[in-house]
This record gives sequence, C-alpha cells and structure tokens, in this order.
Amino acid sequence: MKISAELSAFSDRLGYQFAKPELLLRAVTHSSMVSPHRDDNQRLEFLGDRVLGLVMAEALLLADQSAPEGLLAPRYNALVRREACADVARQIDLGAVLKLGRSEMKSGGRRKEALLADAMEAVIAAVYQDGGFDAARSAVLRLWGKRIDNVAVDARDAKTALQEWAQARGEVPPQYVEVARTGPDHAPVFTIEVRLESGPAEQATAGSKRNAEQAAATALLKKVKS
Repeated sequence: MKISAELSAFSDRLGYQFAKPELLLRAVTHSSMVSPHRDDNQRLEFLGDRVLGLVMAEALLLADQSAPEGLLAPRYNALVRREACADVARQIDLGAVLKLGRSEMKSGGRRKEALLADAMEAVIAAVYQDGGFDAARSAVLRLWGKRIDNVAVDARDAKTALQEWAQARGEVPPQYVEVARTGPDHAPVFTIEVRLESGPAEQATAGSKRNAEQAAATALLKKVKS
C-alpha cells in the first residue's frame, strides 16, 4: 500500500517508517470517518494505551531504582495522562493528518485534546504492531524525551495535593465551581473557582475544565503555603 505525501511526511516527524502503512492509516482514522471499507482507530487506541503504560513503567523504574511505588505512581500518571499524550501529538502535528468526518472537522476536531490523545495512543499501537515492542519503546522514549527526565520528583497533580493539604488540617475537600464559560462550542474556555472551607479561594481560566481546575488548585496551593 502506498501512503499519501502527508502521511509520509508525518512518518518522518514520527521517526518511524511503516512496513505496513495501512496500520498508520487506521491509526489516524477517527470513528467519525468509519465506513464498510475503512476501520477506525479505537481498537488501536485501546492497545496503544497499554503499550505506552508498559514503556513508561519500565522507563521510570530504570530512571530511579530506589523510588517507592508511592512516588512512581504519580510520575507515571503525569506521563501517560491525556494532556501528555495530546502534547506529544501536537509536537509532531498529528492533528494535520487525522481522517475526520465532516461534523468533527467543523467542530475543530484536529485541535481537540481528547481526540489528539486517543490518536497518539493509536499511533503507538500501530508502531507496536508493525515493528514490535522494541520499535514502540524507541518511538515513545524519543517522543516523550525530556518529559521523562524532568517529571517532578513528586508529580502529584495540584488537585490531589490541595485536597491532601486540606484534609491534613481537618477540612473537607476543596470545592470547584464553574463561574464562567466563553468561546464557541467547539473551543470553549472555562473559568473555575476553587474554595477551601476555611475561606481562601482562587480562580483560573483554561480551554478545558480539568486544566482550569488544576491551574486554580496550583494558585490556591501557592496562596495557602505562602
């Protein structure tokens, strides 16, 4: 099978050349584009999530051979979560080669974080099925690069850290409230306020509720610790 020039260029950005390019085509095909003659990437996404997890678990164990599970787990979560996968997808411009149905195209699917993250996992699975685990490991380690080396010593996300801070002082968990939503439906912007039972509060704005909540929690942690 011969692939298009855009998929060939993407393979170069990915740093992997497929012996079976039909795997790459399937990996970049969203369910909105499925047809009787074209499979989507959902099954590959399922597999890629597991391959990515194994690569990251192995890499973290090798990087810090004395870290307990309690520190390894949050580092692992930071590296495999949706935001990290989407960030890598943007790094290699995966969105530009996605095969999307008309509705997803109109709603800005090429920029959607969840869609990019899922497709990134599907691409990892495609490399795994084409070249085996060693090829998939090499691709993941190359693409994630310094993210692995620089993952925080304590990579707990800000919401978890804030909740633990509050509970250690006998407070109920922080409350998160959406105070504003702006922008078009396909690219909303959320403003979230987080408040502690004792009174301190902070707000943050981001393109997803999760990111806004994390940013607000980070700001409030800084406030209460200062």
